[in-house]
Amino acid sequence: MADVILAINPGTTTTRCALFALDGAGVEPVSEQTLDHDEAAMAGFPTVASQLEFRSGHVAAFLEAHLSPEHRLAACAGRGGMLTPVPAGVIAVNDALVEFALETPVYQHASNLGAPLAHRIASARAVPAFVVDPVSVDQLAPVARISGVAELPRFSFVHALNIRACGRRLARETGKPFERLRAVIAHMGAGFSIAALVDGRLVDSSNRMEISPFTPERAGGLPPLPLIELCYSGKYTREQLLKRLYGHGGVCGLIGTKDIRKVEAMVEAGDETAALVYEAMLYQTAKAIGAMASVASFDLDGIVLTGGLANSTRVTGYLTGRLSRIAPLCVYPGSDECRALAEGAARVLSGQERPMSWPVAAALEAAE
Repeated sequence: MADVILAINPGTTTTRCALFALDGAGVEPVSEQTLDHDEAAMAGFPTVASQLEFRSGHVAAFLEAHLSPEHRLAACAGRGGMLTPVPAGVIAVNDALVEFALETPVYQHASNLGAPLAHRIASARAVPAFVVDPVSVDQLAPVARISGVAELPRFSFVHALNIRACGRRLARETGKPFERLRAVIAHMGAGFSIAALVDGRLVDSSNRMEISPFTPERAGGLPPLPLIELCYSGKYTREQLLKRLYGHGGVCGLIGTKDIRKVEAMVEAGDETAALVYEAMLYQTAKAIGAMASVASFDLDGIVLTGGLANSTRVTGYLTGRLSRIAPLCVYPGSDECRALAEGAARVLSGQERPMSWPVAAALEAAE
């Protein structure tokens, strides 16, 4: 029987599930499916945590349909969710992590269900469950944490799973050990993360919730004084203003759509406003990548463009034209997060990596 790993990546109205067969210390795809959930039905759940039973049934049905008699489940790996700051790597899921993800996450997000879903399926099959490189991976250098206000230190909230997976891929392609890799990796999806990877560590990043360029649905970094005035203007409730910043901000707030394919069609049709907003987003992105290259003293093995927007040749062409003098550019479109989850679990099962135990805040302090 072949050992397989189940990867689970919950989104707002989807749960992506995949099976990967162990191939030495690596993995090979067996089956993958995006389970779509009715938007109205999901809106009917009062909290993200209350969706657990519903989604668990769908994941169990996927496993029942796709786990053949020739396969044996060896582990489950779920998206890490909005945890407190943690080191990079694999965390074994225990009851305390499940409770934290459901009851007291840093932010509410569907990815918080990754650990509970993996734990529930794994417990029923008597196999281990893991999360891999959650967005709260924090390897910032001490100098990168300082802001101009003592009460507002900089912190890391980054698409660590895909960024580190892309770093490992670049290391393989350049023949350089991951632990010596120097790169800037730009994950461009609904939100952007632009990170400096120095000696395999995420030493700085444009926090995707705070100071990144504006994106298809997020406002990015904003002028602080006008923002403070807007907060106290009485025009918006706290919830309404948060929605304007995250979800309905950025391109969506400026021209009414977060679908970059539609924006590009508008540009092609001669819409001058759409063209200006589109260029401004890419202009800010190129500027942020250039700034992050300075963190590595412009001594880079490469610049990686990844995420959904990297599927657009217009996006990658603009950024390549602006940045190619800094370092070679690689385009890894999309974000194969299920594979990245499975590869993390495979590193543990093969003995290449030792999983951390929750809570892991003390380990972070020791790493610093």
